[in-house]
Amino acid sequence: KVSIMEASHSDLNTAYAAINRIRCDDMHPYIYKTSDGGKSWEKITNGLPDNEPINAVREDPVRKGLLFAGSENAVYVSFDDGANWQSLRLNMPATSIRDLVIKDDDLVLGTHGRGFWILDDITPLRQINAGLTQQKTVFFKPQTALRIRWDMNTDTPLPQEEPAGQNPPEGAIIDYYLSEKATGPVTLEISDPNGKLVQKYSSDDPRYPIPPSNVPDYWIRPQQLLSADAGAHRFLWDMHYTRLEGPVSFPMQAIYQNTAPAPNSPWVMPGVYTVTLRVNGEKISHPITVKMDPRVKTSMADLQKQYQLSMTCYQGIIKAREVMQEVNSAQTDLRQKLAAGGDKQPKLEAINKEVEKFASVARGGRRGGGNTEISFGGLSGAFSGLLGLLQESDMPPTTQTVTAVNQTEKSFANLVTEWNQVKAKLALLK
Repeated sequence: KVSIMEASHSDLNTAYAAINRIRCDDMHPYIYKTSDGGKSWEKITNGLPDNEPINAVREDPVRKGLLFAGSENAVYVSFDDGANWQSLRLNMPATSIRDLVIKDDDLVLGTHGRGFWILDDITPLRQINAGLTQQKTVFFKPQTALRIRWDMNTDTPLPQEEPAGQNPPEGAIIDYYLSEKATGPVTLEISDPNGKLVQKYSSDDPRYPIPPSNVPDYWIRPQQLLSADAGAHRFLWDMHYTRLEGPVSFPMQAIYQNTAPAPNSPWVMPGVYTVTLRVNGEKISHPITVKMDPRVKTSMADLQKQYQLSMTCYQGIIKAREVMQEVNSAQTDLRQKLAAGGDKQPKLEAINKEVEKFASVARGGRRGGGNTEISFGGLSGAFSGLLGLLQESDMPPTTQTVTAVNQTEKSFANLVTEWNQVKAKLALLK
């Protein structure tokens, strides 16, 4: 019987037919193609196993001649309009595929027994051609990335033995291929529409330490590292700015073997970014479009306001930590000079008292008459708390949050001004 008839998406005279003769005890594969509106048909089964009855054949609606076929055991792909086929089974079990459909950039398979299997992001398959086999590095143009909060469950996680489906990859998908192992570090850079660096990854990045806890390790997702090894690789950009240094923490809404650290940096805004791969001195760049979760109805103006406030907090944390390091370095330097003695001893002692006040402030201590005053450590913590509030949902920031961010920013600027005055005195002593 004719199991599936598929009209070409790119040629009015081209169509494909999957013929299934399993009920006639014929287990051979049959796929036919017409290029003249049905006047003649040719068999296109080269590369298919001889015992693979075919149930379905479909053409990709984006790339002409990219075909997919489902058999009684597996799924197959052809990059040359059916002239040659190869397996695309990957991790699928041997199962009867009754139909398949291409939905946007995903290949969806319907199996006997009402099961569904989805191959996420087939954009690399659409870009494969004979010329790529001659390249040492292949960097595929990424698909459009949706900024989606993947796990919004606020309750405790499902038990690991509870049956559950697997979500799509969490983040913007980036695919590349290396014909041989790189001789040096492989790096991946993401820049914003203005060319400013947002995130950078390297195959030499260290693994983050996982703090001890009373939670079994099997909940934690294995850390993703950029690979420099030969072969095909898929890397996920979480669409956040560079993670702030410090111990990682994991959310309560865990997923078995797939719980990522809670982010501590802002989401990027929707827009067109540039992703650059560097391998063995070669540089390849592609644009990547980030779009908002279509379910979010917050206006772009409100999202922009949320982003700007979040970046104020994010940069405030970074600057506060930098100033704290300056204070600590100045204090160490003064101690060494005081120990050495000299005619500047009185001036050094005077300035050291001022620096000690800021060192105490940097640690979140008290300053002046026993009254609790603003500290660099306290301001860093305030920025961190506000950043968490702003980033916990895609909603307009509240007036209270806006006021708190502005007040914290002003307090930080005032304290930095005080510190800069002390730094000027330190410079005169050199």
